[in-house]
Amino acid sequence: MAPGLVEPAVSSSASRSLALLTEPYDDTIRFYLNGSKVVLDDADPEVTLLEYLRGIGLTGTKLGCAEGGCGACTVVVSQYNPTTAKIYHASVNACLAPLVSVDGKHVITVEGIGSVKGPHPAQERIAKSNGSQCGFCTPGIVMSLYALLRNHGTPSELEVEEAFDGNLCRCTGYRPLLDAAQTFSAQKACAKSTVNDGTGCCMENASINGSSNSSCGNSVDGSNRISKPTKKFTPPGFIEYKPDTELIFPPQLRKHDFKPLAFGNKRKRWFRPVTLEQLLEIKSVYPSAKIIGGSTETQIEVKFKDMQYTASVYVGDIPELRHYSFHEDHLELGGNVCLTDLEQICDEAVERYGDIQGQPFAAIKKQIRYFAGRQIRNVGTPAGNLATASPISDLNPVFVAANSTLIARSLERTTEIAMSEFFRGYRVTALPADAVIISLRIPVAKKKGEFLRAYKQAKRKDDDIAITNAALRVSLNAANIVENSSLVYGGMAPTTVAAKRAMQYLQGKDWTDPKTLEGIMVTLEEEFELRFGVPGAMATYRKSLALGFFYKFYHEVLSQLQTKHSELDEQAIGTIERAISFGEKDHKVGEKYEKKIIGKEQPHVAALKQCTGEAQYTDDIPSQKNELYGCLVLSTKAHAKILDVDFSPATNLPGVVDWIDHRDFSTPEANWWGAPVCDEVFFAVDEVFTAGQPIGMVLADSAKHAEAAAKAVKVEYEDLPAIYTIEEAILKESYFDHYRYLKKGDPEDAFAHADHVFNGVTRIGGQEHFYLETQACVVVPKPEDGAMEVFSSTQNPSETQSYVAAATGVAANKIVSRVKRLGGGFGGKETRSIQLAVICAVAARKTARPVRCMLNRDEDILTSGQRHPFLARWKVAVNGDGKLQALDAEVFANGGWSQDLSGAVVDRALSHIDGVYHFDNINVRGRVAKTNTVSNTAFRGFGGPQGMFIAESYMSEVADHLNIPVEKLREVNMYKPHESTHFNQELKDWFVPLMYKQVQDESSYWQRRKEIDEFNATHRWNKRGLALIPTKFGISFTALFLNQAGALVHIYHDGSVLVAHGGTEMGQGLHTKMTMIAAEALGVPQENVFISETATNTVANASSTAASASSDLNGYAIWNACAQLNERLAPYREKLGHSATMKDLAHAAYFDRVNLSANGFYKTPDIGYVWGPNTGQMYYYFTQGVTAASVEIDTLTGDWTCLRADIKMDVGRSINPAIDYGQIEGAFVQGMGLFTLEESLWSRATGQIFTRGPGTYKIPGFRDIPQEFNVSLLKDVEWEHLRTIQRSRGVGEPPLFMGSAVFFAIRDALKAARKEWGEQRVLSLASPATVERIRTSCADPILERAKVEPREGEKSFFISI
Repeated sequence: MAPGLVEPAVSSSASRSLALLTEPYDDTIRFYLNGSKVVLDDADPEVTLLEYLRGIGLTGTKLGCAEGGCGACTVVVSQYNPTTAKIYHASVNACLAPLVSVDGKHVITVEGIGSVKGPHPAQERIAKSNGSQCGFCTPGIVMSLYALLRNHGTPSELEVEEAFDGNLCRCTGYRPLLDAAQTFSAQKACAKSTVNDGTGCCMENASINGSSNSSCGNSVDGSNRISKPTKKFTPPGFIEYKPDTELIFPPQLRKHDFKPLAFGNKRKRWFRPVTLEQLLEIKSVYPSAKIIGGSTETQIEVKFKDMQYTASVYVGDIPELRHYSFHEDHLELGGNVCLTDLEQICDEAVERYGDIQGQPFAAIKKQIRYFAGRQIRNVGTPAGNLATASPISDLNPVFVAANSTLIARSLERTTEIAMSEFFRGYRVTALPADAVIISLRIPVAKKKGEFLRAYKQAKRKDDDIAITNAALRVSLNAANIVENSSLVYGGMAPTTVAAKRAMQYLQGKDWTDPKTLEGIMVTLEEEFELRFGVPGAMATYRKSLALGFFYKFYHEVLSQLQTKHSELDEQAIGTIERAISFGEKDHKVGEKYEKKIIGKEQPHVAALKQCTGEAQYTDDIPSQKNELYGCLVLSTKAHAKILDVDFSPATNLPGVVDWIDHRDFSTPEANWWGAPVCDEVFFAVDEVFTAGQPIGMVLADSAKHAEAAAKAVKVEYEDLPAIYTIEEAILKESYFDHYRYLKKGDPEDAFAHADHVFNGVTRIGGQEHFYLETQACVVVPKPEDGAMEVFSSTQNPSETQSYVAAATGVAANKIVSRVKRLGGGFGGKETRSIQLAVICAVAARKTARPVRCMLNRDEDILTSGQRHPFLARWKVAVNGDGKLQALDAEVFANGGWSQDLSGAVVDRALSHIDGVYHFDNINVRGRVAKTNTVSNTAFRGFGGPQGMFIAESYMSEVADHLNIPVEKLREVNMYKPHESTHFNQELKDWFVPLMYKQVQDESSYWQRRKEIDEFNATHRWNKRGLALIPTKFGISFTALFLNQAGALVHIYHDGSVLVAHGGTEMGQGLHTKMTMIAAEALGVPQENVFISETATNTVANASSTAASASSDLNGYAIWNACAQLNERLAPYREKLGHSATMKDLAHAAYFDRVNLSANGFYKTPDIGYVWGPNTGQMYYYFTQGVTAASVEIDTLTGDWTCLRADIKMDVGRSINPAIDYGQIEGAFVQGMGLFTLEESLWSRATGQIFTRGPGTYKIPGFRDIPQEFNVSLLKDVEWEHLRTIQRSRGVGEPPLFMGSAVFFAIRDALKAARKEWGEQRVLSLASPATVERIRTSCADPILERAKVEPREGEKSFFISI
C-alpha cells in the first residue's frame, strides 16, 4: 500500500496476541442478497458493500460521492434489531458499509425489488410521475422509499417528506419525486399539527392564541382536520401497493448464529466480536484497534485522508451495546444504539418522564432530526459521535449540557467519565486506550425550574454538518435565581466547549432581570473572541450565532416562567418550520395543440429502466478482458514549477502495470487542447497552473490498486505566485486575450443629461455542476488500424473523437465515440469530459489494453471546472419618472487557468445584461480574468444567468435609490413587442409583459405583498420577502457553425424504427422528444421508435448537446429524414390504404428495392451576428418566463425557507409538457442553489478547492424546495414568428435564472430587517445569499457586537472566488 497515515505503531507481540486470541473466530461471511443466500469464504477486507455489489454485476446501485452524502448508493439491509426486538429494514449507504457489517442480514438492492417487466409500485410510480430524468440518483431514491414502505406500510405525509433527507437529485427539482412518494401516504391534516411533528396547528393552539377560526389555513383542503391518518386510495394507472407481497425476511436469518469473525490479508484484517467480553479482550491485547460502528467517519478517512487501519473491529452486532433502560432519574443508553432507534427512545422518554423532565430527550431528538440523512442515522451511534470528538457534533453539546455520564469499560475496570471532562483537545478524549464506550447515563431534568434547549445552524437545514450548535441549560430556584447552568457550544473552538465564564457569571443572577441578559451577552462576546482568520472562517457569523442562540434561549425560558415580563421578546422564540410541500401544474396546457403523439404528456422513455436499475451508464459497462483501471495524479499546488516526478514507488506496488504522462502522446503538439483556443495541456509539462491539473496517470489491474499507487507518486515543486480572485486578476492585469463590447446610442450624453446616475458593483460566485455521475470513460482499443471505441460520459462525442484521434495519431474515422446516456451534464461534460477520454485513450494505445476510469467526486470537482464567477461595475442613468436612460458596465468573468469556453460565456452575459429592459443608450464591455483556479466552463445558462443577475441587481438597487417599488421600475422599462435589444434584434412573439401581469394575478401577488408588509411590521426577528422576476433567454449557439444537426433514420422489415441523432441524453428527455417527433412524422406508435445511443459512426460532426437548442436542431433533422422516408413510402400508402401498418409498408417497399434509410439535416436559419459592427441576428428566438417567490428569514440565525414560488414559462407549443415541466422545476431548484446555497471555497493555505464533495458543498435537497411550488406554461396566445418543430421553444437553460426570484425575495426580506434597526443604506447583496451572508447583512445590535474585524495583514481562512 502507498504510505499514508496509520494508527500508532503496534508491537509484534500485540499482533501475535491478537492473532492468538481470534484464532478460533470464523472467517466466513454469510448473508442473503435479494432473497438468495451468499457465503463468502474469501471476502476482501478492503471492499465496501457497494464495491462488492457492483463487482458481481449489480450495477443499479451507484457511486455518487463515496462519503454517504448523496444517497446514490442506497440499499436496504433488513435485520433483526436487538434494540427494538423487531425486524428493521434499514436504508444504508453502501459506499460506506464494510462487507463485515452485512453478516447475518438481508441485503436488498434496486434489482431485487422489481424489473421493467415487473416493477415494484415504488419504481413504477416514480417513473410514471416523471420523477426520473438523468436517472443516476433514482435507484437510491427508490430504495429510500422502499425502506420507508417496509417499515411503515402507511406512512404519514411528514414521514414521506423526510424519508429522502439522505438523497440528492440534481435534475428533477424534487417535486415529482415527492408527488410520487406521497401516493403511498396517509393524509394528515395541518403540516404544523402535532401529528405531523409540528409545534401545533392553529386549531390546536386556539386556546392559547384566542383564535376562534373554524378552519385551518395550513390543512391540505382548508378543512378542520386534526384527526388520525386516513389511507389514500391507489391513484388510477398505478400498481396497487400490497405489503404482503414484499420479499420476506429469510427465515434462516431468524436463526442465524452470529459467530465472532476474523478475516483479511496482510494489509488489513477485520474482527467482528459478538459479545462485549470478546470486544474487551481484543482491546486489551490490541488497544489501537479501530472500533467501527457505522463506518460513517472511518470510510471517509480511509478514502479521502489516506488513513490506514490494519486492525478494524466492527461492533454493530454486539447486543449488549444496543440496549437501553429507563430509570427513575436517568436513561441508560447503550453506546451502540443507532441514531434512528435513539429518535424513538427519545419519544418514549418524553412520554415516560413528561415534557418537563423529558427536556434532554426532546433536545436530543431535535438535533438528530437534522443530523445527516436517514441512511447515516440508521448506522451512526452515540458512541461513534463521542469517540470521533468532532467539534461540530450535534449530539455532544446536549450530552455535556445535560450533565451526562459516559460509562467506559476495559477488561480490567469500568470507568465513569463526566461528559464535561471528556473532551481534552481537537479529536482527543479522556477515553482510556484499552476501553470502549458501553453506555451513557443521561439524567432527566428537574421537575421544576430547569430548562434545556438545543440549537443548530448549518449551510443547509437537512443533512448537513453544523456551522455552530449549542445546548443551553439553566436551573432556577423558586425566585428565578440561577442555581447552575450549562452553556455548551460546538463550532466555536477545537472541541465541544462550555462557556465557563458566562456560566460563572450566571450563577446567582435573577433570570428575569434584564441586566442578566446584557451581562451574559457581554461575557459571551468576550469569551468567544474569534479572530478573523479562524480555521473554518465565518468568525462574525459564528459569534453572532453564539449570541443569537443564547438570546433565543433566554426569552424561551422567560416565556415558560409563570410571571409576566415586559422584557419578554416572544418573536425571538422558535425556529422556522416547513409545511408539507405541494404544488400544482396545468396538465391540460397542451390539449389545444396536441397531435397524435406530439404535444401529449409522456414519461421519459428510459424512466422505468432507470427506476429498476437496468439503465446502463458508462461505468456500468461490463469489464473488458485484460482491462486496466486508471487513476490520475493531480497537482497539489495552485502554481508551481515541477522539479521532479518520481513514479517508481508506484510501479513497485501490487497490480500496477504502467505509468503515462505527456511523453506518451503521439506528438508533443497532441498534448495541447482547448476550444476554441488551444491553450491547455492534457498532462502538465514542467509547470502546473492550478491545483488539480493532471500530471500523469497510474494504470493497474484494479481501481483500488491504481488509487493506492497514485498516492505513492512523489512530485517535487517550486512554488510560484498564484492569482485566485477576479479582483487580484484586475490588479495584476491578468486576462485572456478575449475582449468584447456592445455599444448602442450615446451613453455619455445620456449620463450627462439624466436626472440621476447610480453606481454599483455586483458579484456572483461560481457553481459546481454536481452531476451525480462523475466524469467516466471506458476505452477499448481494436487490434487493427489503431482503431478505438471510446465510451465516454460526454455531451460532445464529436469533439471527443477529434481529440482522441489527434492524441493517438490516427484519423478520426478510426475512432468511434459512443454515449448511451449521461448521469447529468449541465455543461460540465461539454468540453471537460474530453480531458479524461483522451488520457484514457493514450493509456489504451500505449498498453494495447482497455482502460477504464471513473473519477471520485473530489477528483471530478478538482479537474472539471465550474460556472464562472462574475464581477460587474455598473453605472445606470435614470430619470425621476423611473425611465432608464443609459447603462455602462465593465464585466469580468473568472476563467480559471485556461480559457476553455470562457469567451463565449462572457459574450452571452453581455447579450443578457439588459434583462428584459429597454435601453436607448448602452455600453458594456467584457473580459476574462486569468487565474490559478480550476478552468471554468459551460454550465446551464452559459453566462446568461450572470448577465441577467447583474440586470436585476442594478434594477433593485436603482429602485431603492429612487424609493419606488422595483416591480414598478421593471414594468415601466420592460421591452414592448417588436422593440430591439442592445444588439439590434427585434423581439418577436414577445410575451413577458403579458406573463408579468398573469403571474401577479394568479399568485395573488399584491395581496401577498400587503400580508408580508403586515407581517414585517409585527415581527422583529423573522422577516418575509417577495420578488417578481422576469427572464428572456436567447436560443442558439453564439458560434454560428454549431447551429446544425444531422440524423439517421432506419425502418426495418417489422415496421420498427431506429433513430440516431447527434444529441446526447443526459436526463433532459431529448431522446423522448425525438422518438415522439419520429413517431408523429412516420405515423407509427412511439413504442415502435428506438434510439440506441449517440455515436460518431452513425451521425458525424455533431455539435455538442448544449445551448437549449438540441430539440430544435435534432428534431428538425429527424423530421427531415422522416419526410424523405414518407416521400418514398407515399406510393405504398396510396396502394395499400391508410389502414396499412408500417410493417406492411416497409415490407412492400423493401421488395421494390426502396431505400428505407434516410439521412436528415437541419441548420438554423436567419442567424449570423457580427461582433463590433453590431449587425446580424444573434439568436433564433427568446424563451421567456416570469416567477414570483416569497421567503421567510430568521434574522437571528440566517435560516430561511422559500414559502412559495409561482413559475410561468413560455415554451411555445410544447412537444411534451411533462418533460418541459420537469426541466423547469429542475432548473429552478438548481438556480435557487446557485443564488442561495452553493458556495465554492478555496483554502488560502494550500490553494486547493475546499468544497469538493457533499460534505462541504451544499446543493438543494428535498426539504429546500418551495413549500408551495406552482408551475404553468403560457397558453392561448399565437406564436406567429416561431418556426421551430411544433413551434416549441428550448427549455433546458432558460428557467434556471428563475431561481434568482428566491434570492431577490431574500433581499426584500433583508431590506425589512435592516429597516427595523434604522439602516437605510441601499443593500448590495452578493450571490449566493448563504445563511452567513443573510445574517451578516442584517443591522441589529446583536450582529453589531459580534462583528470581527481583520487585524493588520490578516486574511480570511477561505478564499471565496
